[in-house]
Amino acid sequence: MITFKSQASGDVMMFAKNAKELMRIIGKDPEAAQGVITVEQLPDAIARLRRAIDDDKTSRAERDSGEPDAVDPATGQGRIYLAQRAIPFLELMQYALEDEKPVTWGV
Repeated sequence: MITFKSQASGDVMMFAKNAKELMRIIGKDPEAAQGVITVEQLPDAIARLRRAIDDDKTSRAERDSGEPDAVDPATGQGRIYLAQRAIPFLELMQYALEDEKPVTWGV
């Protein structure tokens, strides 16, 4: 688990695999045990993540067959997409930017 923190909002926790994917998207080292997204870096990180969310939604819409997503029999759940995983992290970064507070993990 990786927990993203900011004094601007509540913590966002996610499985390491998913958190590392988001770190790659925003240009951070996914293998860093700890890190920071400074206030100055937040606008670019937010823009990158929004682009990735939009790209994910566009890609899914282009290949949408109109049929429901397959459900994993073991969990009873369908696939969770990037946009669904990324929204809490995006919101945390937006709050942090508004309050001019950094976002950290591993500290």
